[in-house]
Amino acid sequence: MDPLTQGALGASLPQALSSKKTLWLIGLLGFLSGMAPDLDVFVRSEKDPLLFLEYHRQFTHSLIFIPFGGLFCATIFYWLIGKKNQLTFKETWIYCTLGYATHGLLDTCTSYGTLLFWPFSNERVAWNNISIIDPLFTIPILGLIVAAAKTSKRKYSAIAVIWAISYLSLGIYLNSTVEKIGKKIAKDRGHKIVRISTKPSFGNLILWKIIYETNDKFYIDAVRLGFQQKIFPGENINKINLNKSFPWLKENSQQAKDVKRFKWFSNNYIAINPFNKNQIIDIRYSQFPNEIGGLWGIELSKEKSESDHIKWYSTKPNPTYTWNIMKSMIFED
Repeated sequence: MDPLTQGALGASLPQALSSKKTLWLIGLLGFLSGMAPDLDVFVRSEKDPLLFLEYHRQFTHSLIFIPFGGLFCATIFYWLIGKKNQLTFKETWIYCTLGYATHGLLDTCTSYGTLLFWPFSNERVAWNNISIIDPLFTIPILGLIVAAAKTSKRKYSAIAVIWAISYLSLGIYLNSTVEKIGKKIAKDRGHKIVRISTKPSFGNLILWKIIYETNDKFYIDAVRLGFQQKIFPGENINKINLNKSFPWLKENSQQAKDVKRFKWFSNNYIAINPFNKNQIIDIRYSQFPNEIGGLWGIELSKEKSESDHIKWYSTKPNPTYTWNIMKSMIFED
């Protein structure tokens, strides 16, 4: 999720559970601690462009790391904030830990993938029940924690926590609903599904992306939920065959190892870019929910040495054009 949402939810939990009146202070500690796990974005390398993929949402986001992350935050914020406002170190640690604890779980609700059970598992857990940015989720929480801080009434924070749980639960229910729709689409086409994944499109729980896999292809469709449910048929693409696409790629080369790393990061939702045969794309992410797209990926080169890494690339869609199309898909008949 975006930093503002992470901070807002991080502030709401310690505020809701505190018996103290200084809810502005407790909210501030929770807010800062709620954003802290994303400091892992600074783990990166100029030589290895995939290093940031391996470490983002890794150990700092795991369940087992929560008390240590809270301790790290408390060690800093006690001297900067807590001590000056008559909080003990133990109190600071509790509030920071509660704020920190919300981060990994909230990220797991998105489709990016979070190593929630690291170091016991390298599975990228993704519940796919909310977009990485959703104003309808964030704005009420933000307003309620501000109200709690101004009035010193924790009932507002409690409502924020209830709102968050309710909204995320709705996303889980809708995900299940869309999955059933996706299975019906595949059945009507006479396709046998190997795997299916559904995720909300950017910023809402109305328009969803459906990806299902058969023995040889990925199929992408979109569906609009609500009173006027509508299916937007999409595109399909062949599943990747590395030996066919890159016959020159040596098994023990660094590029081959990087392909395996990208495959793990993308949960094997990868394909060859139709517009560049040297690029492998992550088909989970696109400008519009019924297209293959590929907002990011890796590029291989026959000219590289066996020790050279792949090239990472990403694209930036036009936000105005994207919103106009998305708006028509959500609101128009």
